[in-house]
Amino acid sequence: MHAKDILIDGFNRIQEEVHAAVEGLGPDDLNARPAEDANSIAWLVWHLTRVQDDHVADAFGLDQVWLTQDWEKRFGLDLPRHDTGYGHSSAKVARVRVDSPDLLTGYYDAVHAQSVGVLRGLAAKDLERIVDERWDPPVSLGVRLVSVLGDDLEHVGQAAYVRGLLQSAAS
Repeated sequence: MHAKDILIDGFNRIQEEVHAAVEGLGPDDLNARPAEDANSIAWLVWHLTRVQDDHVADAFGLDQVWLTQDWEKRFGLDLPRHDTGYGHSSAKVARVRVDSPDLLTGYYDAVHAQSVGVLRGLAAKDLERIVDERWDPPVSLGVRLVSVLGDDLEHVGQAAYVRGLLQSAAS
């Protein structure tokens, strides 16, 4: 198995878990926050998708799906255009509200398609390319992709946990 195949498998797992975390939920559950300053399922999935979109696009010199496919307009959030949710206050988390799981999965699927599309063309040596020199040591493409995978898996796990909390409270 090649490194790119492992990365593709990881991103495919995120896609599966995003769908599992949101499908069948209504607006109340998607936007519910289990505590005053906690993140909602909608915010968690939006954020993990924004991070993947932002980081993969930057690493490969692409435009973000958020902007090129009008997802920014479809979501209609009261946030800056390039906001990814990093460092959001509780008030900003509250601004991320959606009415349908289809909006979240549609955006994630579009980002996933772009991500997997560029991953398919990777050669092993490409993973060594430096994509961010602001860090010491500088960040390689391989490190950046693993970072995105880790962050996205963490947040989709949180979304699944919140879903479980909501379902147990309802029963």
